[in-house]
Amino acid sequence: MAAVKLKAKGKVILLTLALSLTRFAYAQPPTPGEPALHSTSKPRVIVSTDIGGTDFDDYQSLVHLLLFADTMQLEGLISSPWGPVRDRANEILKTIDRYAVDYPTLKTWSRDYPSPDYLRGITRQGGMDSAPPEGYSQPTEGSKLIIEAAKRSDPRPLWILVWGGIDDLAQALHDDPTIKPKIRVYYIGGPNKKWSTAAYNYIFRHHPDLHIIENNSTYRGWFTGGDQTGDLDGATFVARHIKGHGALGDFFNAYGAGQLKMGDTPAVAWVLGPNPEDPTQESKGGGRFVRAWDRPAYTFNGAPTSADVVETYGMVELIVRPEGIAPAGTTANLVVPASATVTDRFPGFADADGVWHFRFVPKASQVWTYTIESSWPALNNSTGGSFKSVPPVTLTSATPSSRYPNWWTDNPDPALSEEVPPFGPQQGIKTINQWRASYLADFADRAERLLSPKK
Repeated sequence: MAAVKLKAKGKVILLTLALSLTRFAYAQPPTPGEPALHSTSKPRVIVSTDIGGTDFDDYQSLVHLLLFADTMQLEGLISSPWGPVRDRANEILKTIDRYAVDYPTLKTWSRDYPSPDYLRGITRQGGMDSAPPEGYSQPTEGSKLIIEAAKRSDPRPLWILVWGGIDDLAQALHDDPTIKPKIRVYYIGGPNKKWSTAAYNYIFRHHPDLHIIENNSTYRGWFTGGDQTGDLDGATFVARHIKGHGALGDFFNAYGAGQLKMGDTPAVAWVLGPNPEDPTQESKGGGRFVRAWDRPAYTFNGAPTSADVVETYGMVELIVRPEGIAPAGTTANLVVPASATVTDRFPGFADADGVWHFRFVPKASQVWTYTIESSWPALNNSTGGSFKSVPPVTLTSATPSSRYPNWWTDNPDPALSEEVPPFGPQQGIKTINQWRASYLADFADRAERLLSPKK
């Protein structure tokens, strides 16, 4: 493997990176359309991505994933973005088309790179962050793929990397809970949870024995903090080591205007790390986690005030009891200012008694205000209310919940936290950004493969 030079703090860092990838045996990828083989020790992986949604970084993370595709056994690529467009799987296919251009070069470096046709064959459209209040509805192509892969006769666990909505996983768990012993989940939660409240609510209430890493803030370490000097600056890194490197490199550069984010990539770094079964161990890019305390959930039967405090990234449910029964077709939204220029709207729902419920997950530590917007005057409320969200305190991780034996989350130790405006202190991010020079050099090394065939 070639050595890559990155400049930082006036020095040249020379890293020859093999990481732990040499622990993987090599095997020919499955023939397109056939079930994935299980004759190697590579990790089995399904990725659920909100590519084509509201953030560009999934395109970047998918490029990174494809450059490392020879080191894992990919068994599914699921499109699960928030939004009204129903064909986001095409965004995955568009990325695979770029991979197809580079495939002849990549396979000279490793015969284990899967063919473009194989990748197209495991691409599915999934849920759209639109599960009903129960958190599940009808099977999706994505949820069926998860069940099918989990039920294959294979001694290895199946890793499901959730980069966006978690609806497909919730549906799969509802339809066949027997898959739980076989699956491991790495969930980039945080802001993603606000669009998957119903599905997340279902999972943490009904599947507390799930093996899951709930990464709400640690992931920010991939692009925030750490050593940002020289080539380690995001824009400089992309300009020198990614742009102009094959079709995939230029595709990466096109999303984010030359900036580096890749907020979902810690999930990939995790499964390629030396100890994916032990979330307390270092992974050099995937983070380090603690056993979860009882999952924070708050129900307000009346309008909360700024004196009411909830945990950031916790589930908040507001209950409203209007006078009378809403007419057929009534809709209502919880309206929350997300920033000075962005306002989010979250649909509410009525139960059988005519009581309305609104769910929200705060993604920053601050005072939140809200109003309720409805076509029905009895529910429309321009006054609204407010509440405050704060980060978990270190004490919480000292008492992990017996209800969640395999649920892991961000380490609240203040020594591992950094302030990230406007979100406030973000916990656990130093467990990733302390490895910035290492994981960026590894990525640059992979991108070098795109320049020419191996001789």
